[in-house]
Amino acid sequence: MSARTRLLGIDYGTKRIGLAVSDADRKIASPLTTYERAGRDADASYFCGVIETEEIGQLVVGLPIHLSGDESAKSTEARAFGKWLHEITRLPVLFADERVSTVEAESALWDAGLTHKKRKARRDRLAAQILLQAYIEAGCPTQMTIGPDRE
Repeated sequence: MSARTRLLGIDYGTKRIGLAVSDADRKIASPLTTYERAGRDADASYFCGVIETEEIGQLVVGLPIHLSGDESAKSTEARAFGKWLHEITRLPVLFADERVSTVEAESALWDAGLTHKKRKARRDRLAAQILLQAYIEAGCPTQMTIGPDRE
């Protein structure tokens, strides 16, 4: 592990990607932003910039799976995205179960009385925060790491 200790939580989407970051002690996750996808090269540049600016040492990608525990087509996309992130950043990528993070985020935003437009603007980054905080509270397990010697 590099000297960088902050985690970047990623709520994967084909159009929008929610991002959250941890503190350096990996105790608290905070929403960062929602990134609108702009093409492979632009996406690579964006993620490399965020990783540098936020001093990220590890990536946690939300894995959308069915309530039954089975993986979905979106799971395959998220895994491919995580592999691509590892290739462009050379950072460890872990996958965290995100079965309920988007539902929790939507519920919290609904309870806050936000309009549909405001909920949509915040939902992905809040979902990223929820999945990253759950990962932190689980003790930051490492069994699903994609690294140079794992696929």
